[in-house]
Amino acid sequence: MDRRKMLSLIGISPALAAAAPSYAGGAGPMASTNSTTAFEPKLTVFSPLGTPPPIKLLGMATRPKSLEGKTVYFVDDGFPGTDVLMKEMVEWFNHNVSGVTAIYKLKSGGFPQVDQPLWDEIKAKGDAVVMGVGH
Repeated sequence: MDRRKMLSLIGISPALAAAAPSYAGGAGPMASTNSTTAFEPKLTVFSPLGTPPPIKLLGMATRPKSLEGKTVYFVDDGFPGTDVLMKEMVEWFNHNVSGVTAIYKLKSGGFPQVDQPLWDEIKAKGDAVVMGVGH
C-alpha cells in the first residue's frame, strides 16, 4: 500500500509525517548523526540553598558526682503541658531528695529564642539543668 494513501486513511497529513522526528534511530529531518547528543540536557540547575556551614561539635557537660547540696533548675520552654511535668518533678525532688534545691523556671520566648537573664541566673546560682522541650 502507498504510504501517503495509508496516512490519509487514518487522518494524518503526509506533510506532518515527513517532518516528524525519528525516535527509532532511522533517517529523518530531525534525526541526529550522533545518538549521544540527541538527549543531552539543555541546562543545569543548582540548589538555591547553597552549602550549609560545617557543624561544630560540642561535648556533653560534665555531670556532677552527686546532687547533694546542689541546685537543680527545671526549665519549661512553654510547650503546652511541659509545666505540669516540670512542676511535678520539682515537687518530687524537694520532698524526696534531701540536700537538693529544685527550682522551676519558665523560659521567656519560644524554643529558639534565647532567654539571656535566665541563663545568666542558672550559671550564677545553679549546678544542673533539666530542660523541658515538649514532645
